[in-house]
Amino acid sequence: MEIMYKIITCAENPELVLEANKRVYAEWPEFMLHDETSMRFSELFQNLPQFQFVLVDSKTDAVVSFANSVPLAYDTEIQKLPDKGWDWALIKGLDEAIAGVTPTILCAIQIVVFGENRGKGISQETLTAMKNNGKKFGLNSAVAPVRPNRKHEFPNESIDDYIKRFREDGLPFDPWLRVHARVGASIVKPCPLSMTIKGTVTEWESWTTMKFKKSGFHIVPGALSPVRISLEDDHGVYIEPNVWMYHPKE
Repeated sequence: MEIMYKIITCAENPELVLEANKRVYAEWPEFMLHDETSMRFSELFQNLPQFQFVLVDSKTDAVVSFANSVPLAYDTEIQKLPDKGWDWALIKGLDEAIAGVTPTILCAIQIVVFGENRGKGISQETLTAMKNNGKKFGLNSAVAPVRPNRKHEFPNESIDDYIKRFREDGLPFDPWLRVHARVGASIVKPCPLSMTIKGTVTEWESWTTMKFKKSGFHIVPGALSPVRISLEDDHGVYIEPNVWMYHPKE
Protein backbone atom coordinates (compact mmCIF):
# COMPACT_ATOMS: atom_id res chain seq x y z
CA MET A 1 0.00 0.00 0.00
CA GLU A 2 1.29 3.43 -0.91
CA ILE A 3 2.23 5.58 2.08
CA MET A 4 0.46 8.92 1.69
CA TYR A 5 1.92 10.64 4.74
CA LYS A 6 5.02 10.31 6.87
CA ILE A 7 5.93 11.80 10.22
CA ILE A 8 9.08 13.77 10.87
CA THR A 9 9.82 14.42 14.54
CA CYS A 10 11.61 17.34 16.08
CA ALA A 11 14.36 14.92 17.10
CA GLU A 12 14.89 14.10 13.42
CA ASN A 13 14.50 17.55 11.88
CA PRO A 14 14.15 20.35 14.45
CA GLU A 15 14.33 23.12 11.84
CA LEU A 16 11.33 21.77 9.93
CA VAL A 17 9.21 21.20 13.02
CA LEU A 18 10.02 24.55 14.62
CA GLU A 19 9.25 26.36 11.36
CA ALA A 20 5.86 24.61 11.25
CA ASN A 21 5.26 25.64 14.84
CA LYS A 22 5.36 29.29 13.75
CA ARG A 23 2.38 28.62 11.48
CA VAL A 24 0.28 27.30 14.34
CA TYR A 25 -0.37 30.70 15.90
CA ALA A 26 -2.48 31.80 12.96
CA GLU A 27 -4.80 28.82 13.44
CA TRP A 28 -5.95 29.83 16.94
CA PRO A 29 -8.01 32.74 18.29
CA GLU A 30 -5.56 35.32 19.69
CA PHE A 31 -6.69 34.91 23.30
CA MET A 32 -5.80 31.21 23.21
CA LEU A 33 -2.12 32.13 22.95
CA HIS A 34 -2.12 33.75 26.40
CA ASP A 35 -2.64 30.85 28.79
CA GLU A 36 0.12 31.15 31.41
CA THR A 37 0.83 27.43 31.26
CA SER A 38 1.41 27.63 27.51
CA MET A 39 4.46 29.77 28.22
CA ARG A 40 6.20 26.45 28.82
CA PHE A 41 5.09 25.06 25.47
CA SER A 42 8.46 25.71 23.81
CA GLU A 43 10.09 23.35 26.31
CA LEU A 44 8.46 20.44 24.48
CA PHE A 45 10.89 20.77 21.60
CA GLN A 46 13.91 20.68 23.89
CA ASN A 47 12.85 18.09 26.44
CA LEU A 48 10.54 15.82 24.42
CA PRO A 49 11.51 16.30 20.76
CA GLN A 50 10.65 12.71 19.83
CA PHE A 51 6.97 13.38 20.64
CA GLN A 52 6.60 16.56 18.56
CA PHE A 53 6.19 16.05 14.83
CA VAL A 54 4.84 17.22 11.51
CA LEU A 55 2.89 15.09 9.07
CA VAL A 56 4.27 15.41 5.57
CA ASP A 57 2.75 14.55 2.20
CA SER A 58 4.95 11.75 0.88
CA LYS A 59 4.66 12.93 -2.73
CA THR A 60 5.18 16.67 -2.31
CA ASP A 61 7.02 16.86 1.04
CA ALA A 62 4.53 19.56 2.05
CA VAL A 63 3.77 19.83 5.77
CA VAL A 64 0.06 19.19 6.22
CA SER A 65 -0.31 19.05 10.01
CA PHE A 66 1.50 19.58 13.26
CA ALA A 67 1.23 17.51 16.45
CA ASN A 68 2.37 17.66 20.05
CA SER A 69 2.12 15.05 22.77
CA VAL A 70 3.69 14.22 26.11
CA PRO A 71 4.34 10.95 27.90
CA LEU A 72 2.87 10.76 31.41
CA ALA A 73 3.30 8.54 34.43
CA TYR A 74 -0.34 7.85 35.22
CA ASP A 75 -1.52 4.72 36.99
CA THR A 76 -4.70 6.08 38.57
CA GLU A 77 -8.15 5.21 37.27
CA ILE A 78 -8.95 6.92 33.98
CA GLN A 79 -12.19 8.19 35.50
CA LYS A 80 -10.10 10.19 37.97
CA LEU A 81 -8.29 12.28 35.39
CA PRO A 82 -8.17 15.86 36.71
CA ASP A 83 -10.43 18.77 35.85
CA LYS A 84 -7.36 20.79 34.85
CA GLY A 85 -6.87 18.85 31.64
CA TRP A 86 -4.54 20.61 29.20
CA ASP A 87 -2.71 22.74 31.75
CA TRP A 88 -2.18 19.73 34.02
CA ALA A 89 -0.94 17.46 31.22
CA LEU A 90 1.58 19.94 29.81
CA ILE A 91 3.13 20.72 33.20
CA LYS A 92 3.15 17.09 34.35
CA GLY A 93 4.65 15.83 31.10
CA LEU A 94 7.46 18.39 31.08
CA ASP A 95 8.29 18.07 34.77
CA GLU A 96 8.41 14.28 34.57
CA ALA A 97 10.58 14.35 31.47
CA ILE A 98 13.06 16.67 33.20
CA ALA A 99 13.04 14.47 36.31
CA GLY A 100 13.50 11.27 34.31
CA VAL A 101 10.24 9.68 35.45
CA THR A 102 9.23 6.55 33.54
CA PRO A 103 5.97 7.21 31.66
CA THR A 104 3.06 4.81 31.30
CA ILE A 105 0.66 6.57 28.91
CA LEU A 106 0.69 9.06 26.05
CA CYS A 107 -1.25 12.32 26.22
CA ALA A 108 -2.17 14.37 23.16
CA ILE A 109 -1.50 18.08 23.62
CA GLN A 110 -2.31 19.53 20.22
CA ILE A 111 -3.08 18.63 16.63
CA VAL A 112 -3.36 21.36 14.04
CA VAL A 113 -4.28 20.64 10.43
CA PHE A 114 -3.19 23.61 8.39
CA GLY A 115 -6.10 25.40 6.74
CA GLU A 116 -5.68 24.33 3.14
CA ASN A 117 -5.52 20.66 4.15
CA ARG A 118 -8.71 20.48 6.19
CA GLY A 119 -11.54 18.24 5.12
CA LYS A 120 -9.21 15.56 3.73
CA GLY A 121 -9.13 13.17 6.69
CA ILE A 122 -5.72 14.41 7.78
CA SER A 123 -6.80 14.98 11.38
CA GLN A 124 -7.49 11.27 11.72
CA GLU A 125 -4.22 10.40 9.96
CA THR A 126 -2.33 12.66 12.35
CA LEU A 127 -3.97 11.24 15.45
CA THR A 128 -3.22 7.70 14.29
CA ALA A 129 0.39 8.70 13.62
CA MET A 130 0.62 10.18 17.12
CA LYS A 131 -0.63 6.97 18.70
CA ASN A 132 1.76 4.87 16.60
CA ASN A 133 4.64 7.13 17.55
CA GLY A 134 3.81 6.61 21.22
CA LYS A 135 3.86 2.86 20.76
CA LYS A 136 7.50 3.09 19.66
CA PHE A 137 8.26 4.15 23.22
CA GLY A 138 6.10 1.51 24.87
CA LEU A 139 3.11 3.79 25.38
CA ASN A 140 0.28 1.62 24.10
CA SER A 141 -2.64 3.66 25.40
CA ALA A 142 -3.39 7.36 25.27
CA VAL A 143 -5.53 10.12 26.73
CA ALA A 144 -6.43 13.52 25.33
CA PRO A 145 -8.00 16.68 26.77
CA VAL A 146 -9.85 17.36 23.53
CA ARG A 147 -10.91 20.87 22.58
CA PRO A 148 -14.38 20.33 21.02
CA ASN A 149 -14.19 22.55 17.97
CA ARG A 150 -17.91 23.31 17.59
CA LYS A 151 -18.54 24.07 21.25
CA HIS A 152 -17.97 27.77 20.48
CA GLU A 153 -21.29 27.69 18.62
CA PHE A 154 -22.99 26.84 21.96
CA PRO A 155 -21.03 28.95 24.48
CA ASN A 156 -23.81 29.03 27.07
CA GLU A 157 -24.37 25.27 27.02
CA SER A 158 -22.56 23.36 29.75
CA ILE A 159 -19.81 21.03 28.61
CA ASP A 160 -21.68 18.20 30.40
CA ASP A 161 -24.69 18.76 28.13
CA TYR A 162 -22.60 19.35 25.02
CA ILE A 163 -20.91 15.93 25.18
CA LYS A 164 -24.35 14.31 25.19
CA ARG A 165 -24.87 15.46 21.61
CA PHE A 166 -24.55 12.50 19.24
CA ARG A 167 -25.35 11.93 15.60
CA GLU A 168 -27.77 9.29 14.32
CA ASP A 169 -24.82 7.00 13.52
CA GLY A 170 -23.85 6.96 17.20
CA LEU A 171 -20.76 9.10 16.80
CA PRO A 172 -20.28 12.37 18.72
CA PHE A 173 -21.79 15.50 17.22
CA ASP A 174 -18.52 17.39 17.66
CA PRO A 175 -15.99 16.88 14.83
CA TRP A 176 -12.89 16.58 17.03
CA LEU A 177 -14.55 14.23 19.47
CA ARG A 178 -15.63 12.25 16.42
CA VAL A 179 -12.06 12.06 15.08
CA HIS A 180 -10.92 10.48 18.33
CA ALA A 181 -13.92 8.14 18.45
CA ARG A 182 -13.19 6.89 14.94
CA VAL A 183 -9.73 5.72 15.97
CA GLY A 184 -10.97 3.90 19.04
CA ALA A 185 -11.37 6.48 21.80
CA SER A 186 -14.28 6.89 24.18
CA ILE A 187 -15.42 9.93 26.12
CA VAL A 188 -14.39 9.73 29.77
CA LYS A 189 -15.71 13.00 31.20
CA PRO A 190 -15.33 16.75 30.85
CA CYS A 191 -12.27 18.57 32.15
CA PRO A 192 -14.02 21.89 32.84
CA LEU A 193 -10.89 23.73 34.01
CA SER A 194 -8.65 22.64 31.16
CA MET A 195 -7.14 26.08 30.48
CA THR A 196 -7.31 29.39 32.34
CA ILE A 197 -6.56 32.62 30.50
CA LYS A 198 -6.32 35.89 32.40
CA GLY A 199 -5.72 39.44 31.27
CA THR A 200 -6.57 43.07 31.79
CA VAL A 201 -9.66 44.50 30.13
CA THR A 202 -7.41 46.28 27.65
CA GLU A 203 -5.65 43.02 26.82
CA TRP A 204 -8.96 41.24 26.28
CA GLU A 205 -10.15 44.04 24.03
CA SER A 206 -6.93 43.71 22.04
CA TRP A 207 -7.17 39.92 21.81
CA THR A 208 -10.81 39.95 20.71
CA THR A 209 -11.17 43.32 18.89
CA MET A 210 -14.22 43.85 21.13
CA LYS A 211 -15.15 46.72 23.43
CA PHE A 212 -16.36 45.71 26.89
CA LYS A 213 -18.63 48.43 28.27
CA LYS A 214 -19.97 46.57 31.29
CA SER A 215 -18.89 43.89 33.73
CA GLY A 216 -20.25 40.39 33.47
CA PHE A 217 -20.02 37.37 31.20
CA HIS A 218 -19.42 38.07 27.51
CA ILE A 219 -19.61 35.85 24.44
CA VAL A 220 -16.29 36.03 22.60
CA PRO A 221 -15.78 34.62 19.08
CA GLY A 222 -13.91 31.32 19.27
CA ALA A 223 -14.39 30.88 23.01
CA LEU A 224 -16.10 27.71 24.22
CA SER A 225 -17.67 29.44 27.20
CA PRO A 226 -18.30 33.07 28.19
CA VAL A 227 -15.45 35.30 29.35
CA ARG A 228 -15.95 37.00 32.71
CA ILE A 229 -15.01 40.68 32.54
CA SER A 230 -14.71 42.95 35.60
CA LEU A 231 -14.29 46.61 34.72
CA GLU A 232 -13.97 47.42 38.42
CA ASP A 233 -10.97 45.10 38.84
CA ASP A 234 -9.63 45.67 35.31
CA HIS A 235 -9.60 41.92 34.84
CA GLY A 236 -10.93 39.28 32.50
CA VAL A 237 -10.90 35.50 32.95
CA TYR A 238 -11.68 32.73 30.52
CA ILE A 239 -11.86 29.14 31.73
CA GLU A 240 -11.95 26.66 28.89
CA PRO A 241 -13.73 23.33 29.18
CA ASN A 242 -12.30 20.37 27.29
CA VAL A 243 -13.21 16.68 27.18
CA TRP A 244 -11.08 13.79 28.38
CA MET A 245 -11.01 10.95 25.88
CA TYR A 246 -9.30 7.62 26.35
CA HIS A 247 -7.62 5.44 23.73
CA PRO A 248 -7.17 1.97 25.29
CA LYS A 249 -4.40 -0.43 24.42
CA GLU A 250 -5.22 -2.10 21.11
